[in-house]
Amino acid sequence: MQDQYRTVAREGVHESEINRSRFICALAPVATEEEAQEFVARVRAQHPGATHNCYAYVVGADAAVQKASDDGEPGGTAGVPMLQMLTRREIRYTAAVVTRYYGGVKLGAGGLIRAYGGVVGEALDAVGTITRKRFRIATVTVDHQRAGKVENDLRATGRTVRDVTYADAVTLEIGLPDADVDAFRAWLADATAGTAVLELGGEAYGDA
Repeated sequence: MQDQYRTVAREGVHESEINRSRFICALAPVATEEEAQEFVARVRAQHPGATHNCYAYVVGADAAVQKASDDGEPGGTAGVPMLQMLTRREIRYTAAVVTRYYGGVKLGAGGLIRAYGGVVGEALDAVGTITRKRFRIATVTVDHQRAGKVENDLRATGRTVRDVTYADAVTLEIGLPDADVDAFRAWLADATAGTAVLELGGEAYGDA
């Protein structure tokens, strides 16, 4: 399982003009293949008069799902270079659609490959990317007396406190990288005189 991956920071659009053809690259973060296909359909609907709406997407932290379409461009000149740009940049959970309005000048196979791959790279730079790290979801259960200090200490040391539940005791849900578990367990025992309980849950990706 990947320790981290990169994805686009937000949905965004970047446009380039190459030999009088307009190349408009739309990028979006997507969680599933269905979301990727919905995004492709949405962009297509926005550009019904375009010459081509080519796309590529990568889903999965390990890039398990990869799809590309040339949408009528010569085989291998559009979708594949777009996909290669995403994978070369180690971008995951991202869909890219490049809409082309033909300007009357043929680019040739090499020109198309450079144009489609290049506009995706430019769009990634323009929209920006973020890194999501793998972490373990952990819960800390502590008495009310110590809860405030523990929560403050967690936030002060840069821990992501995902949720706080108040009941007979206070439960704090945090994100904890696997490499930090032993050190965190020791810190928690020291900070709460051994009274806090640490439980490790499943794994997720995030900014923890």
